[in-house]
Amino acid sequence: MNTFLILFFTLFTYSIASPYHGQIRDLVPADDEDADLSVMELLQKYGYPAEEHFVTTSDGYILRMHRIPHGKNSDTVSDKVVFLMHGLLCSSADWVLTGTEHGLGYLMADAGYDVWMGNARGNHESRNHTTLNPDTDDDFWHFSWHEIGAIDVATMIDYALEVTGQSQVVHIGHSQGSTSYYVMTAMRPEYNAKIKAHFSLAPIAYMNHMTSPLMHILAFWSGSLDLLAELIGMNEFLPSNDFMEMIGDDLCADDDPTQALCSNALFVICGFSPDEMNATILPVLMGHTPAGISVRQMMHYAQEINSGEFRQYDFGLDNLIEYGQLTPPNYELENIQAPIYLYFSRNDWLSAEEDVLKFCTGIGSACKEMILVADGEFNHLDYLYGIRTPELVYKPMIEIIAHLD
Repeated sequence: MNTFLILFFTLFTYSIASPYHGQIRDLVPADDEDADLSVMELLQKYGYPAEEHFVTTSDGYILRMHRIPHGKNSDTVSDKVVFLMHGLLCSSADWVLTGTEHGLGYLMADAGYDVWMGNARGNHESRNHTTLNPDTDDDFWHFSWHEIGAIDVATMIDYALEVTGQSQVVHIGHSQGSTSYYVMTAMRPEYNAKIKAHFSLAPIAYMNHMTSPLMHILAFWSGSLDLLAELIGMNEFLPSNDFMEMIGDDLCADDDPTQALCSNALFVICGFSPDEMNATILPVLMGHTPAGISVRQMMHYAQEINSGEFRQYDFGLDNLIEYGQLTPPNYELENIQAPIYLYFSRNDWLSAEEDVLKFCTGIGSACKEMILVADGEFNHLDYLYGIRTPELVYKPMIEIIAHLD
């Protein structure tokens, strides 16, 4: 059976079983045309300066980056550089698809920043390589978020600094975008000097207390490779394609009675907060997300759940070949030195408060502040799509950034 159908009906079952039957809110309808527009087209449509850049990693992946060099009402490129890194299943589009009054990319540009938005290897913006074909070469997909942090993020930051002539960026990461940052600074501590400060939205390092049903299913079956291959494939997991766009168009229309079901299908992965979900953006969201990842990215998180550690990818018996030891090495948290601000919430199924606290303790003085979002129902996706996210998270964060030493 088609992988998407299996996952969709799994999520359908969870949605039916969900105890929540609240009203999902419809605000100003989104322009469904935006589902089919590229990031460059979105930026240009709404009157923002837009640039597209490409950089090649040391292992041959060709990464696409998007840049908003200044705000809509300015012609001056700022000397303050901010780098936004997306989370799992997302892309640079997720920083702008919610509109000019909501998307963090727009808000940062209008606040006077030179905004760079990265894309990890394997998503639909960076599905390219100098020698490997993602459709035919299994080796293309032999990476997890370890390589994204240790190679991709570092390469994109170097490129942004070279183009701008600056020495530091403010780094903001959502979900996996925080994980990859921790990997980069733990594995390549020289990059701490290139970071003015890092802001983690829904931080993920330790996952002992995460509650996502889907992730627990993957963790439970992570030892059964044949079954997982049938469910999620061996290489690529959930690429963005016409099937997912069809779900957005047909199941998430404003007047469709299945709108709440479609919303719950997303919430199964990331937590329930219907009051923060502007369901009218779902067709646009589904046009851009899921953006494509490797199976190893999901499995690396599943391994974290089972091990209770924040460590490198577990190759099983091949650990002796890869690492010279039976178990993967833990990431050296003492190497993470640049200032970090951790935003967490208490309805986040992937980033639990206890796990965020454990990470904050582990990085010592680098943890400048743990900031609890002032909404008990705020969830993992709300950092991107929540109705009140600009007021609850973005604008206070921009104020902190403006006063950094």
